[in-house]
Amino acid sequence: MKTHSKRKELIMLPLLFVTIALCIGGHFILQPSYQNSNVAEYALAALPFLMFAIVLIAIKMAIKADKQDSSK
Repeated sequence: MKTHSKRKELIMLPLLFVTIALCIGGHFILQPSYQNSNVAEYALAALPFLMFAIVLIAIKMAIKADKQDSSK
């Protein structure tokens, strides 16, 4: 079993925090007071795509870290 560097795992924490903020923000926008807002509708529609982009960034970072570990 490979051991992972704590530093490389800590680098991904900001991505986690951004994703958590997007989830909380999406639930905040779902409040009844924002139901008639077109901006809120577009923001909610964009959330899954933003989260998917964050997942792709995290995967690329993990692949890069794995390659660096393999070369050592």
